[in-house]
Amino acid sequence: MKNWTKEDFVNGFKNRDKNALSKAITLIESSKAEHKILAQELLNILKPSKPTKRIGISGTPGVGKSTFIESFGTLLTSKNLTVAVLAVDPTSQVSGGSILGDKTRMELLARDPKAFIRPSPSGGSLGGVAKRSREVIQLCEAFGFDIVLIETVGVGQSETAVANMVDCFMMLLQPGAGDDLQGIKRGILELVDLVVVTKADGEQLQTAEAATHHYQQALHILRQEGWHPPVLKCSALENRGLKEIWDTIEKFYQHLGPNINSKRSKQRLSWLDESIKEALQDWFSHQVTEASLEKYKNDVVSGTLTVTQARDQLMSLMKKGI
Repeated sequence: MKNWTKEDFVNGFKNRDKNALSKAITLIESSKAEHKILAQELLNILKPSKPTKRIGISGTPGVGKSTFIESFGTLLTSKNLTVAVLAVDPTSQVSGGSILGDKTRMELLARDPKAFIRPSPSGGSLGGVAKRSREVIQLCEAFGFDIVLIETVGVGQSETAVANMVDCFMMLLQPGAGDDLQGIKRGILELVDLVVVTKADGEQLQTAEAATHHYQQALHILRQEGWHPPVLKCSALENRGLKEIWDTIEKFYQHLGPNINSKRSKQRLSWLDESIKEALQDWFSHQVTEASLEKYKNDVVSGTLTVTQARDQLMSLMKKGI
């Protein structure tokens, strides 16, 4: 990375230079100590220039998230809205990097001057989102995007973490995925603000219509109060149903009204809790030597110490500053 200064980044953001945004995100995701310092300075300086809509998009692999996001994002840019797509890729256990490469799957949107796509490795973090997703969202808002779309990995119940960093949480489901709600992430369905049945075209159209009705009934049972998540169907390939989805999202924001400020305040508190835990983990790793930690791990594996005994002794080491 070129040795960009704080002023270089600030000027780049003022000039809406996407290269500056890309490098700022790389800085945020870096584990180097000097990068962390500069990244924190940038986060303190770069503030949102206008209200931004944060929309989370979840769905199991194969549901067509990338195809949907490309078509939906293109619809939004056609309305003269600027869109940032934060696509979280699973992290390769071998290389440690992203393994899907969303830019190659959203070629049309990637070339759109009103859009910005950033694939980021999940880094093995839970929640279906990247470790620095919140900071990257803040950078995109400071850059001035109208809408930030966060695509999640789409694996596991812990993916519900994305609902704690967006305004509107959208779940994509495919027709013929099964009739049992227990197999369709019940925990996530209890949090969603909008459900979209994808691939409603061709031979699957009738199945998609049946699935839409089924999910609507299920959500009516799960969600008795407040906003009742509508279930819509769409065909990203044929660009059908996308306008209705955007209209519904706008209605949802009208429903939120001033409550969006309270929602985001709670999310910042949650972010604070997570930041404290991360800071404590970093402090722990600096206080306890690798050799000491390895010894305790071996003792736990051999049964010489219980997990709680090892924990308490390690805490004692930390208090002594070892």
